[in-house]
Amino acid sequence: MAHGLLQGKRGIITGALNEQSIAWKVAELAHAEGARFVLTNAPVAMRMGEIKKLADTTKAPVIPADATNDADLEKLFNESVQQLGGPVDFVLHSIGMSPNVRKGRTYSDLNYEWYKQTLDVSAMSLHRMLQAANKVDAIAKGGSVVALTYIAAQRVFPDYNDMADAKALLESITRSWGYRLGRDKKIRVNTVSQSPTMTTAGTGIKGFDGFFGFANAMSPLGNAPAEACAEYCLALFSDYTRYVTMQNLFHDGGFSTTGVTPEVMAKFMSAEG
Repeated sequence: MAHGLLQGKRGIITGALNEQSIAWKVAELAHAEGARFVLTNAPVAMRMGEIKKLADTTKAPVIPADATNDADLEKLFNESVQQLGGPVDFVLHSIGMSPNVRKGRTYSDLNYEWYKQTLDVSAMSLHRMLQAANKVDAIAKGGSVVALTYIAAQRVFPDYNDMADAKALLESITRSWGYRLGRDKKIRVNTVSQSPTMTTAGTGIKGFDGFFGFANAMSPLGNAPAEACAEYCLALFSDYTRYVTMQNLFHDGGFSTTGVTPEVMAKFMSAEG
């Protein structure tokens, strides 16, 4: 049931590829809660995905932008302000890609050109976005920026590969921009560290099914689904969290602070008990 949580607010939502995407769920819920927003993704991702379907159902304009291209990003923010009739109140950064993961290169045998792409697309893109937005004053005073991250920034998950480094950088950028934008314009910048989620990107990681089950068994509340993550993002976009900034917020059913569970221990106990 909608509550009008974002009534009258304007935003930009990146990264909606298909109905599995967390960004897709955020867009649907933001629309239901009264927000108007622009959808954006890289042109190649837009060709692969179904963003037009989402745009039709949420009545959102679509502005293609390569998040590693500064000119594209300045155009994105300028056109968003024009189309929405003013500066935006929220931005969702839901962008991540690793050529090394896609092409099966291990962390001990990275292609460094691909590694640079991973860092640029998955982390530096947030810096680029906020720098572009700041230059044209495109985020309203008291606005909120949320980027999606993962606990591999703090702990080792071997198959997450160079994406772990990218998420660590993403979280650092969040703190650095959060300080500056908070001081100057009361804009909040946070990351949400989500449970393993059955998205197109998530299921592309080696061994994902096994890890999804492991995380679910380790989490007292179970894995948080994409729809619940969208609700959490909307709470961070809302005025109810106007003093929360520079934080990495775990939305993972308690996985991040659980040491062990009986369900996981049982897999290692002998039949004799």
